[in-house]
Amino acid sequence: MSELMIEINNLSKRFGDHVVLKDITLQVRKGTVVAMIGPSGSGKSTLLRCINLLTTPDGGKIRVGERDMDFTSGHGKRMHEKDLASYRATTGMVFQHFNLFPHMTVVQNVMEGPVTVKKVPKAQAREQAMALLTRVGLADKANTYPDMLSGGQKQRVAIARALALRPEVMLFDEATSALDPELVGEVLAVIKALAEDGMTMILVTHEIAFAREVADQVIFMRDGVVVEAGPAEQVIDTPTQAATQAFLARFNRG
Repeated sequence: MSELMIEINNLSKRFGDHVVLKDITLQVRKGTVVAMIGPSGSGKSTLLRCINLLTTPDGGKIRVGERDMDFTSGHGKRMHEKDLASYRATTGMVFQHFNLFPHMTVVQNVMEGPVTVKKVPKAQAREQAMALLTRVGLADKANTYPDMLSGGQKQRVAIARALALRPEVMLFDEATSALDPELVGEVLAVIKALAEDGMTMILVTHEIAFAREVADQVIFMRDGVVVEAGPAEQVIDTPTQAATQAFLARFNRG
């Protein structure tokens, strides 16, 4: 059995009176892909943001790699900004919207993290960035500015930018939901290639067929809890919980 890369125990988060995550427990083994599915508002994106510490949990524990974080009562010390930046470099995150720097070229966007966070020399960072752009099929766009790219191209640049920090884990928050349908495939192809290369990943997605194909495990969330979890084929093809069945029925019509 491969080692655990991510361990989450009894994680909780509330915004005011609204409980968004209720005692979430999750394990992700190194080199595996977990897809999280479920209706909007079920807590999937908040869970990713908690793993990346863009949102601070109210309770529970998170371990990513060798870094343990305890958010139970009395342990809620905030990390220093330097430690936070270092931690986020190990947990690359790709969002619905690309958040590229509009005043920088594609290659400069990909170089920025290593140069700023890891103090990599610019020449070395540029070489690494070009290798990543080749990997996502955009080496020919290196000196282009983001506003000249399609949505799919921007998202592939965003993936290259996250990979530039050499993360241990990649988190994808609905990475294709803002794209026109004809552009979704090019981004999914990059994610699939990462999976085949053994990158540990958690995907929040509505691309159910893709989740079934790529994920080792599928988690169905609703109302801030994990309703059902298991191997992708089992959860998607023969879900045992009524809520999972009802949700997946929407994708099987026609």
